[in-house]
Amino acid sequence: MNAINLTLEQFRSVMLAAGYDEVTERSWDANTKLDEHTHPFDANAIVVSGNFWLSVNGGETKQLSAGDTFHVVANTPHSEEYGPEGATYWVARRSESKR
Repeated sequence: MNAINLTLEQFRSVMLAAGYDEVTERSWDANTKLDEHTHPFDANAIVVSGNFWLSVNGGETKQLSAGDTFHVVANTPHSEEYGPEGATYWVARRSESKR
């Protein structure tokens, strides 16, 4: 498991300075499964606890754990499946118009 060497406030500060619109913490219950879907915003995130599997554009499924980062571009199909402990990540969102 990777260590998280920053706080939510530090992550927020960096991401807002990089042009993201908002930063929030998302927590998912154990064994939650989200079928393929899209979002109208870019998502740039860091996992802070638990683990989950992410598949983007029907490609290879990657397991993500605390300390791992991921980026999903707006309107990109992706699916998520959360592990037996669930997961929490911090995510910065940016609307397509601000890219």
